[in-house]
Amino acid sequence: MKPEQTPITGQEENSSQSPIQALNDFYDAFNSQDMEKMSKNWAQTHEIVMDNPVGGIKRGWPEIKAVYEKIFTGPAQVYVEFYDYTIHEGENMFYATGRERGDFRIGDKAIDLAIRTTRVYRLIEGKWRQTHHHGSMDKPSLLAEYQSAVTSK
Repeated sequence: MKPEQTPITGQEENSSQSPIQALNDFYDAFNSQDMEKMSKNWAQTHEIVMDNPVGGIKRGWPEIKAVYEKIFTGPAQVYVEFYDYTIHEGENMFYATGRERGDFRIGDKAIDLAIRTTRVYRLIEGKWRQTHHHGSMDKPSLLAEYQSAVTSK
């Protein structure tokens, strides 16, 4: 399977109920800082999990929602897009694994982001809903710089 290099940014036009559309919906919600759209992308259960470089492991929608609320209402501006990815489908589920690139800006400080990312979705009541996300910074030095910028605000 050859990884797809055309990025998913959240601005793609696609009205199907496909894995690509579910990913597009996530990046649209994230990059537009739209909590309502984000809530629709994630399954609303206590079984979901997110593991990211700053928030650690969060379980259940209330904990995950709090991370996005902090990002969306904080002073930083964050933009990411998904590329170099492959999608693997099974019965009533799929996972996408690839890379995110983008930037984090707070005040005069700007950090280029490079994150290895996996997202897992389940088909719930006819709609793809995210049930797991794991992200890891590509370089330890980038992780330290990002964590310092986030915690210093």
